[in-house]
Amino acid sequence: MKFISWNVNGLRAIYKKGFKEIFDNFNADIFCLQETKMQEGQLEVNIDGYYQFYNYAKRKGYSGTAIFSKVKPINVTYGIGKEIHDEEGRVITLEFEKFFFVNCYTPNSRKGISKARL
Repeated sequence: MKFISWNVNGLRAIYKKGFKEIFDNFNADIFCLQETKMQEGQLEVNIDGYYQFYNYAKRKGYSGTAIFSKVKPINVTYGIGKEIHDEEGRVITLEFEKFFFVNCYTPNSRKGISKARL
């Protein structure tokens, strides 16, 4: 199977700049996006042959994830079960017969982590 992960830094912006062509060229079985920065209904993405799953952040124009899968999963879970974290739309988990697939967007904390290690 072929998996692709791409931080698009705004799906609506990249969609206008050849997203569909890039997506098609990869021909992935599962294609993950991070930082979609959109709300439900802001963009209709039509990609034949793929099931689509979106986890939107409550805050408009912020974070968000998406998965496009050629195979229909047995189950889909959004978030990690902690409301404070799940409001940001950072995690989608697909359950398949033989494996789980997790798309997780974790932002760069810059110097915050290095200071925590001191």
